[in-house]
Amino acid sequence: MTSYRVGILLFPDVEVLDFCGPYEVFSVTRLHEERRREEPSPFEVVLVAEEPGPVTATGGLRVLPDHRLVSCPPLDILVVPGGWGTRKEIANERLLAWIAERGAQVETLASVCTGALLLGQAGLLDGRRATTHWQSLEWMRRSFPAVTVEEALQVVEDGHILTSAGISAGIDLALRVVMRYCGEEVARATARHMEYPFPEHNRRRI
Repeated sequence: MTSYRVGILLFPDVEVLDFCGPYEVFSVTRLHEERRREEPSPFEVVLVAEEPGPVTATGGLRVLPDHRLVSCPPLDILVVPGGWGTRKEIANERLLAWIAERGAQVETLASVCTGALLLGQAGLLDGRRATTHWQSLEWMRRSFPAVTVEEALQVVEDGHILTSAGISAGIDLALRVVMRYCGEEVARATARHMEYPFPEHNRRRI
């Protein structure tokens, strides 16, 4: 079975559901629902952070990353979450350089919520369509005039880059990625296993 390595970036004050939602989707995906207990997910998920040691997310949740930026293995998919911490990380040149480098290497690059602002600051969204949390749409429009900001969509797909609306929209985004790699039937089965409504349309919920 082909396995795809998904890297999910962590940083201080990252929004919990921004990374936990996609993590759950990728970790519970199965190619054959009837063999759920026997077969692993086709996605190997790793958490990546700038420094070793626990990362404190929004609300005080402490998360232990699998890799540092400098030791992160090759990735097929990179997910950049958002959260209050993006206000600080948007000036973190080391982190932005890593996002720019890995973003150019991966087959699929995705962001959740204000993670799109980090992609924009890394120069990865110029000339593309993108979205973010509804409260940050104007921030994106003001900061990145070369980006076409989509207000009405839950998930925006532009080539190999996917961006989503806020927080819970990361689940929709991850299901889209599953559909890209494994097909709609597997994506629907994954959503059903999670007891999450499969997104039949792509309109922003808020």
